[in-house]
Amino acid sequence: MTNRTSYLKLDNVTAGYGDATILFGLSLEVFEGECVALLGRNGTGKTTTMRTVMGLTRLMKGECLYQGTSLLGKSTPSRVRLGIGMVPEDRRIFAELTVKENLEIAARGTGDSAWTAEKVFDFFPELKPHSERPGGLLSGGQQQMLTIGRTLMTNPKLLLLDEPSEGLAPLLVERILERTQVLKQLGLTLMIAEQNLKFSLQVSDRVYVLERGEVSYSGSASDLAQNEELQHQLLSV
Repeated sequence: MTNRTSYLKLDNVTAGYGDATILFGLSLEVFEGECVALLGRNGTGKTTTMRTVMGLTRLMKGECLYQGTSLLGKSTPSRVRLGIGMVPEDRRIFAELTVKENLEIAARGTGDSAWTAEKVFDFFPELKPHSERPGGLLSGGQQQMLTIGRTLMTNPKLLLLDEPSEGLAPLLVERILERTQVLKQLGLTLMIAEQNLKFSLQVSDRVYVLERGEVSYSGSASDLAQNEELQHQLLSV
């Protein structure tokens, strides 16, 4: 890993909301082209970590570096322009806009490599028949696909996915997993916050387990996948 390019580095990060501190000296690193999973129970700081990277949660102490450059003082839109995209847990689609309008409103970038609505429809063909349908009328699985597609329209280099399998039926979880693996093959660098251990271990290269806003364990996904005792110890699964 030492010879790979560091895409994201959090160094001794303390962050939170108002007077409430959620992250306590958290440090982690994501390298170019890999997928890193943040694991842990509810309330351990997974979403807060991602929101801190996006500039949505106040960084109280420490450093957040993207491709070696500090993100301190940079707005969320400026971080998106730098190439960081986030798929939020609550999806936040525009319910009154059509599927195509939801995609086009997020479009940025030009050239052959830029994501377009048609490319998203090729990536998620389930969405194409609903291109003129309001986003609020889609099923939960379709809305998750739309949310991922909308984020891809910003042409991210680093993609953060917050609980992508949350609330989905098993077949849809498998579909989102397969598409996430394709994104990795396409060269995107990924960080995933998940409670679904099976999902996480199938797609990630490395994992960080969070406990009370700190890293309690870090290691390879394959090592954790092969150690059920450790899984139970860390995650009570």
